[in-house]
Amino acid sequence: MRETPTLRIPLGVLGLFAVLIAYGLLIARYLAPVMAEWHPLFQTPVYVTLGVVWILPLKRFLIWMETGRWG
Repeated sequence: MRETPTLRIPLGVLGLFAVLIAYGLLIARYLAPVMAEWHPLFQTPVYVTLGVVWILPLKRFLIWMETGRWG
């Protein structure tokens, strides 16, 4: 356990927030108009998949925020 606070955690949270906003805006800007005419049963798995994809790199990012190492 670390004894002194580091700037990695607040910067990491702000960075994560910025990346998630950019990711959401990209999906809303480019993918939503393409899928607007699709039946909701076809849209659902796409949006569920996109909602889970951003979690995949999160583990390494959280490790970096805590330790300063990527692995």
